[in-house]
Amino acid sequence: MATTYPVHYDFSDRVAVVTGASAGIGFAISERLKACGATVSNWDLAPNADDPLAYRVDVTDTQSLTAAAADLHKKFGRIDFLVNNAGFAGPTTELWHYDPAIWQQIIDVNLVGVFNVCRTLTPYLLESDQGRIVNIASLAGKEGTPNASAYSAAKAGVLALTKSLGKELANSSVLANAIAPAAVETDLLKQMSASHVQTMIDKSPMKRLGTVDEVAEMMAWLCSAACTFNTGAIFDLSGGRATY
Repeated sequence: MATTYPVHYDFSDRVAVVTGASAGIGFAISERLKACGATVSNWDLAPNADDPLAYRVDVTDTQSLTAAAADLHKKFGRIDFLVNNAGFAGPTTELWHYDPAIWQQIIDVNLVGVFNVCRTLTPYLLESDQGRIVNIASLAGKEGTPNASAYSAAKAGVLALTKSLGKELANSSVLANAIAPAAVETDLLKQMSASHVQTMIDKSPMKRLGTVDEVAEMMAWLCSAACTFNTGAIFDLSGGRATY
């Protein structure tokens, strides 16, 4: 049975790039955009080989990003939406036990990767009459989650990057915003200890994890023509957990 969405947006003439759309939040975002009629390109390390619009892209490799952007734009003559979703949490451990190489990898993928993709695609988005950038951050970037210092630091950087980029684009046709979810039920949580996940659930006044569809629904509004006066903003999705 097809998913029924509470609100319909018309994205029938829009071309969207979603990084890390092969599973989890990225997949839900991709399906939501498609349901609204958008043409969606998945940029992922392991894209579906049967998807003609999927590109094998490493967000830390600027050459692969440049090539994918040029090819997609050549095919459609436009790129309207960018959703930066690719990322990984890494191990859960105290900062002084962190492997420096793993720390750097988390920063490179979750923060530098967002910079790389934004830098590559913003010139194309500026050609659109309704350009949108939605960065998937995390509440960890606002609160600083214990035993997840690298992930927290990277996502804090994404929040600041989004605020800066939103201001830089404020007088253009492109809006740049971020979503900061609390823990969402995806395979990403399997990288964390069960006790760490339970701690995040216990912090939520709603006492549950978020869902990928809830993230996708907020993303759809941020990409829509209904969103007109929000840029450089951070939208919490935390079940009441966020306090600022």
